[in-house]
Amino acid sequence: MNETSRRRPNARGQGELLRDEIVAAAVRMLGELADDEALSLRAVAREVSIAATSVYLHFPDRDALVLAAMQRCHDELVRTGDEAADAAPDPAAALRARILAQAGWAQAHPGLYKVLHESKVHRSHGMPFKGVMVARTTEAIRRCMEAGQAPEDDPAIVAIDLRTAVNGMLAQRINEPDLPWPPAVEQVDRFLVKLVGLKL
Repeated sequence: MNETSRRRPNARGQGELLRDEIVAAAVRMLGELADDEALSLRAVAREVSIAATSVYLHFPDRDALVLAAMQRCHDELVRTGDEAADAAPDPAAALRARILAQAGWAQAHPGLYKVLHESKVHRSHGMPFKGVMVARTTEAIRRCMEAGQAPEDDPAIVAIDLRTAVNGMLAQRINEPDLPWPPAVEQVDRFLVKLVGLKL
């Protein structure tokens, strides 16, 4: 019995379930590989126990699958931040909770975070869904300014500065883990004070 015969086919109308399994397998593998170039459709097919041709029914090429996997990761990252922010008592606390929750997700999933920000697919095709994260951060900063918890400024520019600092910090921690890093929360708090103007 070959490897693909172990999996029973989905019933009629359940093709979306197979697509979901393929994306979930790609996410798991990208988390381990930390490099989208190392992922192959054939390997993903083996992981799901299907024929490679079945993957092509849902994704025309490897890049399309990587983008779908990264969108799932991004959506989870946004949801993690939203849940943390929703539990905070005020705009400043909500912004801090959002950033810390997202940093925690990145530290728990370093391979996925690396692919999300450093992949060749990103450079070749872009990841337009990332606009949701930018919008959430910008709006969170705007609320801090409107509440008088941060000095008035262009929230979009401040959001870019903050995201650049936080993403750079996380990327360096992932790529250079042996450096004597201070606690991530301390760095995030410094960014919030210096770049946003919060008083923590």
